[in-house]
Amino acid sequence: MKHLYLIISLTIVFGFTQTTQAQFFEKLKKKTEQKIKSEGEKRVEKKMNKTVEKGYDEVEKTVEGDGTKKEEKKTDDSKQTTSTDTKQTNNDQTAPVKDSESNFSVMVNSKYDFIPGEKIIFFDDFTSENVGDFPILWNTTGSGEVVTNNLDNNRWFYITNGNGISALMEPLNLPDNYTIEFDVVPMKNLKNNSSADFTFWLFSTTKPKDLKYGLARPGGTGIKFSFGYNNYVTAYYADGTPVISGREDVPKLKADTKYRMSIWVQKSRIRLYVNETKLFDLPKAVPQTPRFNMIRFDGGTPMITNVRVASGLPDMRSKLLTEGKLVSYGIYFDVNKSVVKPESYPSIKEIGQILRDNPDVRIKIIGHTDSDGDDKSNLELSKNRSAAVKNVLVSEFQIDASRIETDGKGETEKVAPNDSAVNKALNRRVEFIKL
Repeated sequence: MKHLYLIISLTIVFGFTQTTQAQFFEKLKKKTEQKIKSEGEKRVEKKMNKTVEKGYDEVEKTVEGDGTKKEEKKTDDSKQTTSTDTKQTNNDQTAPVKDSESNFSVMVNSKYDFIPGEKIIFFDDFTSENVGDFPILWNTTGSGEVVTNNLDNNRWFYITNGNGISALMEPLNLPDNYTIEFDVVPMKNLKNNSSADFTFWLFSTTKPKDLKYGLARPGGTGIKFSFGYNNYVTAYYADGTPVISGREDVPKLKADTKYRMSIWVQKSRIRLYVNETKLFDLPKAVPQTPRFNMIRFDGGTPMITNVRVASGLPDMRSKLLTEGKLVSYGIYFDVNKSVVKPESYPSIKEIGQILRDNPDVRIKIIGHTDSDGDDKSNLELSKNRSAAVKNVLVSEFQIDASRIETDGKGETEKVAPNDSAVNKALNRRVEFIKL
């Protein structure tokens, strides 16, 4: 508008002729239009950018808001972390997700080196128990029950007496080399509102039915890991002598948060991992005699599931290249999904390295499930899981996709009867066949 007022004023003051005025107007009109257009375009562009940015912000808020609302609604529906829903849950019950949803969040340069044992000694995911019952393979001086929660579709053993001891019903026959894994959710003690501390023991006892026996020498020997909500993880010998005091470079465990605990024993050496972080590597902590034969939890009210004890490291290279078939129990998936979990990294890394070292080798990946759920869903799930493993080998380890075929057999080729948690764990596997 200022440009227009300037043009009119100049015309009146200087008394241009009609022709001159027309020429003058025409020239200034073009300049004015160009300037207005230029400035307008900049302003429009700037405004559009702001609008786009605002749009992205709104989308992010909407997505986050929806997620929050859904989570809040889910929490409200459950009202408590635990539930006595009697609906059967298992790892292979519902229809699988699409392959595009499969992902792998651990980078190739990860230092996480835990590889689970090959031969399963003990396994319990509590799917054989009714919700509300005490698990049959466990013993206690306190109380506990099988529950579900709003974190996932697993069943959990919720230890509800913070002063009680919960241990296996029968002792374990452990060799020189073995691994122990379990998922845990530290919980605050609702009775006295105490912090979410708990301890895990691996020890030797000659009286496995007497849970109060063998806590310290000479009755028994062992090592315990103390996980604190307010304190850092600490390792102790059975007699109370600290192996290592609280580590300052590891994060505190949080209440109501799911963690994966992995323990690796190689003769006298023991290593402890929380998720993909190695917390302890103690070279002389495990005595050769007497051998450890019992695991237990005490001093807190945690929820635990997927307790797995296995022996022997798989010789992947020999089995795949020489024998032509490798069966892996070290590749994990989210419940009812084909999403490869980060703790699968070391096992897949080993297979990736074998394929890198032998560029002419081609393989077929075959997924297998247990018999829980319907046949059709299990078949599709097993195929999606094998495809997910291939995706990891291709995307994370740069293996040529043309070298890998995939297939799934569902529950059709079982290696054990589906009559116990251990046998179902044996049937849930990933096979690699040399072509």
